[in-house]
Amino acid sequence: MELSANPVATLPLEPGLWRADPYLERYTVPPCGSVVFELLAGDQITITDPEGAQPGELIAFSTDGRCAPASLCDTAPQNAAGFQKILASNEPSARQVAAGLKRRGISPAQARAIPLFGSDTPPGSAQHYTARDDILCVVCAPGSAMAVDAQSPPTSLTVHVNRKSGKELHEPALPEPLADPRLELRINKCTAGEYTVHAGEYIQIIDVAGRECSDFLALCAAGLDQGKERHIDMTTTRTLMGSGYPGPGLYSKYYDRDMQPLVEVVQDTCGRHDTFGLACAAKYYEDQGYFGHPNCSDNLNAVMAPYGVKPRRGWEAVNFFYNTGIDDHNVLFLDEPWSRPGDYVLLKAMTDLVCASTACPDDTSAANGWNPTDIHVRIYTPEKAFSRAIAYRMTPDAETQLTRETGFHPRTSQHTRNFTEYRGYWLPTTFNNAGAIDEYWACRERAVMMDLSPLRKFEVLGPDAETLLQTTLTRNIRRLSVGQVAYTAMCYPHGGMIDDGTALRLGPDNFRWIGGDDYSGIWLREQAQKLGLKVLVKSSTDQIHNVAVQGPKSREILNQIIWTPPAQTTMEELEWFRFTVGRLGDLNGCPVMVSRTGYTGELGYEIFCHPDGASKIWDAVWQAGEPHGLLPLGLDALDMVRIEAGLIFAGYEFCDQTDPFEAGIGFTVPLKSKEDDFIGREALEQRKANPQRKLVGLELEGNEAAAHGDCVRVGRAQVGIITSAMRSPILRKNIALCRIDTTHSELGTEVEVGKLDGQQKRIRASVVPFPFYDPKKERVRA
Repeated sequence: MELSANPVATLPLEPGLWRADPYLERYTVPPCGSVVFELLAGDQITITDPEGAQPGELIAFSTDGRCAPASLCDTAPQNAAGFQKILASNEPSARQVAAGLKRRGISPAQARAIPLFGSDTPPGSAQHYTARDDILCVVCAPGSAMAVDAQSPPTSLTVHVNRKSGKELHEPALPEPLADPRLELRINKCTAGEYTVHAGEYIQIIDVAGRECSDFLALCAAGLDQGKERHIDMTTTRTLMGSGYPGPGLYSKYYDRDMQPLVEVVQDTCGRHDTFGLACAAKYYEDQGYFGHPNCSDNLNAVMAPYGVKPRRGWEAVNFFYNTGIDDHNVLFLDEPWSRPGDYVLLKAMTDLVCASTACPDDTSAANGWNPTDIHVRIYTPEKAFSRAIAYRMTPDAETQLTRETGFHPRTSQHTRNFTEYRGYWLPTTFNNAGAIDEYWACRERAVMMDLSPLRKFEVLGPDAETLLQTTLTRNIRRLSVGQVAYTAMCYPHGGMIDDGTALRLGPDNFRWIGGDDYSGIWLREQAQKLGLKVLVKSSTDQIHNVAVQGPKSREILNQIIWTPPAQTTMEELEWFRFTVGRLGDLNGCPVMVSRTGYTGELGYEIFCHPDGASKIWDAVWQAGEPHGLLPLGLDALDMVRIEAGLIFAGYEFCDQTDPFEAGIGFTVPLKSKEDDFIGREALEQRKANPQRKLVGLELEGNEAAAHGDCVRVGRAQVGIITSAMRSPILRKNIALCRIDTTHSELGTEVEVGKLDGQQKRIRASVVPFPFYDPKKERVRA
């Protein structure tokens, strides 16, 4: 056997486990936010400005609570105005930093800051420091609210801490508590621990080193007092919640067999758990030949015995962080957990409980990444307020971002509790007293308003801004006028799509890219660096939220509330794929940008504003729209109108294996009129010349609808797949978008949509033109 010369090169890439190195820590400082962490003498820190032009502040406190900038460098400190402004804002990271200082008895009023970076800092700039003493550090990324027509959003900073190697470390540092905990409990590996919680208290279960399962038991304390054991029942929970396991949001509770809720999932940074298998038991190991192996069920029996709980050979427990599934062959499988170091689940007790958590001892499979480690539990008292949130990661190795509320959430939440997580934000799916059908008809006949704030916005500015977008987008950006909008694709070199979106030209060297994926901004920065271009790509999603006003009455509504200065286009004059800048009401109103764009196939507009002004925008549109029968529109109805209009959606009509021609937006690739080279051009020329698949419309017979992922067949052979489908109210027929082999893409071709296993049940269909609704785009151009 010949050994590899570089054995490390044969190991799998695991970007999500960078924190497995206990000597390396990373912290992301949010825009207008801060982070706090401890340094020991000799520890090194590197602070990076990934996007450029973001000032920062570095503050150090000694172990006795004094401000100690000299413990990091000899630079004269300045007034920590940014830090004080952030603390006064009471935003989430500020509350966590304030709590961390309070726990250590440190007064923030004495803070003095070492200045970091500046308004002219290029992307990727870094500053390095070595701790001369043991200190507590605070890093801030101060900033101010950005006007909607400006391009100076505050952005994040990144901090890397390299611990001095002389001290032996075995595990990553625990994340800072979410608040002051009432109880901290370490569950050592291969053991279990018990604890009691009162109704309203919060339970945070933390995977310390990553990829460690933790079985969780919760028994009703009142039931135990009566001699009844009422614990979480998985079958009841799955039935009532309609999912494999609950998660933050509307369907978030675990129930006992009497259908009484015991705990609610408030936050989850992992998103992958199990409710099908038992906690590992002696039999599990004995059947493999591992006799006497420690197991979670016996460990749970031991810690629950003092409460009079009867032992079980195998406990039905919530298996947090356990990565299981059922494959196409009906086999229950397991694999390494998705959890990273510091990932957690935050639960809220719905009644008084007796609980237990384990640190699973399984070292015989991938269940714990072949290496059992510790679990940590924190209990918080009821007066602490925690928002419902799911973790969102921009890239596999990125820090988690918890689900946030948009600037319009205070208004949308007055009309519904039906919210779903969409790209890091809560968005409504349907509204009370209406529902998707009523919302759909309001869009087609009157007017609707919908929150689209999660769309990703990036400010692209600098002398090479046009060159960057001309190189990375398929449309001819050089032809774009100031005030014009272009819908375009962004592709990889092989022709597969990264994203679709709109490019807005704000000035000769100023653009705004609006798409659906965070990675498009990262891709733009990577290409700018690779080409040596002088351009900034700054994330502005947090600074610009937007609401769409769509429908035949939308122009009349906005004419009443949007004021534009003489140098700008009025609402009455604004043409399709153009934008204007104005204010709400009059020249003293909230600043807004309005584009004549949409995702519905109707006359429509999008209003962009700072989140602080979102409620004012909503109220004004609502008041002006009431006489016209305006309704709020959720994601369910939005999906209906966009399918009728033949508009594509990421993950459905396109992905990185789909080129723009296959996605039905070949018009965004003007190979003849755009002479400049762009990323993916060569591959797209070949793909256009040799097409394999095409997006087509299907019209189905009967009343049974197709669904995303259904196969499309001619005889036994599968020739396509349904990407999106619906029952069209206005067309009174079932329609679908389908990616199909080009040999069967001609209009009138008869096919069959496979249901069940694709063979036992078929729905006859035929290829028809799309868009299904307003194919000549007469309504959007009206």
